[in-house]
Amino acid sequence: MRTVVSTGSRHATGSIAQVSDANTARSSSKPLKVLVYSDDVNTRGDVILALGKRPHPGLPVVEYVEVATEPVVIEQMDSGAIDLAILDGEAVPVGGMGIAKQLKDEIYQCPPVVVLTGRPQDAWLATWSRAEAAVPQPIDPLQLAEAVIRLLRGRVGVSASTR
Repeated sequence: MRTVVSTGSRHATGSIAQVSDANTARSSSKPLKVLVYSDDVNTRGDVILALGKRPHPGLPVVEYVEVATEPVVIEQMDSGAIDLAILDGEAVPVGGMGIAKQLKDEIYQCPPVVVLTGRPQDAWLATWSRAEAAVPQPIDPLQLAEAVIRLLRGRVGVSASTR
């Protein structure tokens, strides 16, 4: 293990100053807005807890928009301010897969969508909905984070890897 100490020059490769400046630049960039839809407050909380404020150090901070009803999902997605939607496929009375299909059919350049399925075998339904990713419940934080990081990375155009 090698420790590098900054010599005061911001151009020194691997200097602590460069690392700090890079992290400051990322944290001051515009936050990503992630919509989390479920009729169950606990499911919304599980998603937010699994991802945290910053799912990957190479991505900006995430702001969550918690939504419990389908009309508000449509309203928020129509606003153009959402970078990613995570929809509960088991929500009632309107499931996330049906909403995903509607969003993909009606919104030009719709942001990416992750659907939470009731079980792994339901992934084929998420394909029908045209969601970019499906994650089964109960939520595996690592699996959810991998899907979200992949989709947000494409959205912001940074090269954040999952490793």
